[in-house]
Amino acid sequence: MRIQGRSYNEISARLKVPKSTLSAWFSALELPEEASARLKSRVHAGSLKGLMARNKNQTLLAESRAKESRTVGEKLIGKLSLRDLLVIGAGLYWAEGYKRPIMRNGKPVTSHRVSLTNSDPNLVCIFIRFLREICSVPDEKIKIWVRVFEHQDEAYILSFWQKTCRIPFSNFQKTLQTVSISSQGKKPYNSLPFGVVQISVNDTGLYHKIMGLISGITKNI
Repeated sequence: MRIQGRSYNEISARLKVPKSTLSAWFSALELPEEASARLKSRVHAGSLKGLMARNKNQTLLAESRAKESRTVGEKLIGKLSLRDLLVIGAGLYWAEGYKRPIMRNGKPVTSHRVSLTNSDPNLVCIFIRFLREICSVPDEKIKIWVRVFEHQDEAYILSFWQKTCRIPFSNFQKTLQTVSISSQGKKPYNSLPFGVVQISVNDTGLYHKIMGLISGITKNI
């Protein structure tokens, strides 16, 4: 059996002989090439199997740690207060909102609108909540532009955002169909599954109020 390339495990399982005894018996045995090749193949397969099992175990451990860390983070946040929502909304506009002065004939105009563009449904929802609950903006003043891409179903995406934002269809403006200039149409197929949304409120006073909130944050850095 050993000359045929059987491993100590195989021989021991069949003949009930301890592997230590087999090792002593065969310590000086020269094996044919075919037998050596079979044993090396089994060792390689065993090592590969062990590596795969170890990698799978490490992946499961990493997923478990990630889940635990996320749970800890969620508990740290808890229920959002109005103060939390105020700071979150200002921070989102600071990061994603339109802040550049509008120029006309080389001069800044005095009127401004609040405008934020993003593709993340949760981010869009929390900003609309900020507009409603902190800024007291009525729904009819919140206008939504949706940008979809060539391969997307416009009706499905409009319905998704209407339900997600809880905004009447009458608030949605003309849908834009476009190809990303930066990616020249090579962006992964599902990278923006719900297109891109622009939230707009035509209110100069609100614009300056939000800019003031951002200024207040910067003074506490």
